[in-house]
Amino acid sequence: MPSHYQVLVIGGGTAGIMVASQLIKQKNRTSLAIIEPAETHYYQPAWTLVGAGTYDYESTARPMASIMPKQATWIKDRATGFDPDNNTVLTAGSGDITYDYLVVAPGLAYDFSLVPGLGDAMDKGSVCSNYTDPKHTWDVIRNFKGGTALFTQPATPIKCGGAPQKIMYLAENHWRKNGVKAKTDIVFATAGTVIFGVPEIKKTLMEVVNRKDINLRFHHKLVALDADQQIAWYELTKDPSAGGCTLMAGDDFKQLEGTFVHNFKDVKVTVKDGRYGIHYDMIHTAPPSVAPKFIQESSLVNEAGWLDVDKHTMQHKKYANIFGLGDVAALPTAKTGAAIRKQAPIVVDNIDKLIGSEKMGTKSYNGYSSCPLVTDYGKMVLAEFDYDNNFTPDPKLKQMLISDSSKEHWRLWILKKYMLPYLYWTKMMQGEDV
Repeated sequence: MPSHYQVLVIGGGTAGIMVASQLIKQKNRTSLAIIEPAETHYYQPAWTLVGAGTYDYESTARPMASIMPKQATWIKDRATGFDPDNNTVLTAGSGDITYDYLVVAPGLAYDFSLVPGLGDAMDKGSVCSNYTDPKHTWDVIRNFKGGTALFTQPATPIKCGGAPQKIMYLAENHWRKNGVKAKTDIVFATAGTVIFGVPEIKKTLMEVVNRKDINLRFHHKLVALDADQQIAWYELTKDPSAGGCTLMAGDDFKQLEGTFVHNFKDVKVTVKDGRYGIHYDMIHTAPPSVAPKFIQESSLVNEAGWLDVDKHTMQHKKYANIFGLGDVAALPTAKTGAAIRKQAPIVVDNIDKLIGSEKMGTKSYNGYSSCPLVTDYGKMVLAEFDYDNNFTPDPKLKQMLISDSSKEHWRLWILKKYMLPYLYWTKMMQGEDV
């Protein structure tokens, strides 16, 4: 196996495969290798539907060998470090590999130490997450008999920031149909200040929240989990009296210790040592996420520990022959496959132009991302937005007779469940523009 490639890609996920496939198919750049240890490639956007019992988990998985571009070299190994001054990537078992151009797209990693107690409890009993085991999520939802259903998330960046609330809407729908809703208090606790940052989407989701009688609690930063006592512990990032979280005044909250029933809902809470604990009967959350360790320990990251790239060109800010995209990139937009769909052509164009003329391309990434927000079985809202949270719906949606994708529509559900997986496997992974 050669130890030098014109283009070296780290990561066989959505970002890495898209860039490699497009470079080969569209630009005929075949001196290319992909470093990826996993044997299986997952279509993770469907895991929300798996967790709601309406999609087959096995259908989200395909052998990595069937996804790898045929003209690329697959290095079945882990990248462990960088020597960017000498254009070198270190690996666990394949030695040092050199490159002319490097694409860094390993995705993100989970760091459960950021929320003590969560790692040991994850995917066990009443603690579930579509991010790690959507089949267990469905088991928890369908076996839930009532009580406090808590949906929450850590304060770190996560894949698809809307995912923790999507499963909540579907769970409510399931419980309503099965007579469990009347015995259930649904709580959504988040460190954020709004349900969604795009005004048009926020308006619709607030209507959904009111229709479903969901108790929103903003300014709640998840800091620990006590699975034995079934308490999720939060630090309130703002005076609770200002955030609609409780009826207590700020000074009363700071002084109060003990357990009580929340005044808005029959939800048991405990205040102890300045922390606010919500008692739950089931909880769905997302794992706290960070860049992979070998990225964090490299010279390629910013102060927050994410890959330091220009937000428009995807080029590394220090090393001109390194590009990064996807979940690992320090971009001020949502970490979604839809964002990668717009980022990949920028990286491909820039690398191709640099190889051919030593000049960058002129394409610019505007921060586009998309979040398909399922609100019921058979209904969905499609949030498409840019760096400035402008609502930017795809004009082609009108071909599906969808005039306003900020509103719930059954055709958007069809897009989510059937059309997007098809486009992913047959177009995006094959190097075609979508």
